[in-house]
Amino acid sequence: MYYTKDTILFLNGKFIKAVDAHTDLYSQSLHYGFGAFEGIRAYQTMNGVKIFKAYEHFERLKKSCALVGIPFHYETEELIQIAYQLLEKNDMSDAYIRPLVYCGPNMQLTHTDEVYLMMCTWEWDKYHGEKQLKMCVSSYQRPNPNSLKMEAKVTGHYVNSILATSEAKVRGYDEALMLDMNGFVAEAPGANFFMEKDGVLYTPSLGHILPGITRQTVINICRELDIPVKEKQIKVEELETADSAFLCGTAAEIAGIESIDAKPFKKEWFDSLGATVQEAYKCQVLEKSFSYVII
Repeated sequence: MYYTKDTILFLNGKFIKAVDAHTDLYSQSLHYGFGAFEGIRAYQTMNGVKIFKAYEHFERLKKSCALVGIPFHYETEELIQIAYQLLEKNDMSDAYIRPLVYCGPNMQLTHTDEVYLMMCTWEWDKYHGEKQLKMCVSSYQRPNPNSLKMEAKVTGHYVNSILATSEAKVRGYDEALMLDMNGFVAEAPGANFFMEKDGVLYTPSLGHILPGITRQTVINICRELDIPVKEKQIKVEELETADSAFLCGTAAEIAGIESIDAKPFKKEWFDSLGATVQEAYKCQVLEKSFSYVII
């Protein structure tokens, strides 16, 4: 699914075939989840192949490493150039790019100076497809921000996400919605959450969530379209009276939500503010004007 015998990836300073890549099975990242990564998309735009928010993503990768003490010395512009070369070598335009910073062999619970970079790419449709999602409130909470660096995109954090999504699937839902330790709405396992109520979009405040780059893009789009958007702590009970809701993230892009815990929202998706944002987001990543998007 992710590579063929001809796929090229970047590993520690060299472009090599994916089938020839290998890693140390004593890696601290493999054993303890101590690594950092990003999810980035490239699009065939009106102006050629462009990586969306490349600078922001690679800056966050560096910040994630710094927050947890992983030494990482690549410059942002260098990382961007590697990503573009990777697309060219694999003859890809619409693609998902995955940089991964991982650590060398170390069975101790201490920082290591042996750090590596892998970057790969593959063709990947929207994570949730085009359907509106049936979600459930998960029994798994987002971690206490005093126990982890929530603003860092660290590999080990996603054990929490796997547990929540897997539980939702077993219960017959498409995806989970997780609460924070205080019982407020936080985010989905791999995407941020927005809710519409009386012509205003609401999204959970920072603190217990990953500050998503797509989340900030949505907020910026709303400002341009004069859609009111507020960051606040959202109670679970507020979901029942909401007009609509959606998820956003690099992999998911903008994904409409049909229902939460089998309770559908009042508005049809195509009449919602989320659908307007979805169209504007599509225009932005393709570098098309979205001045025609009317609310």
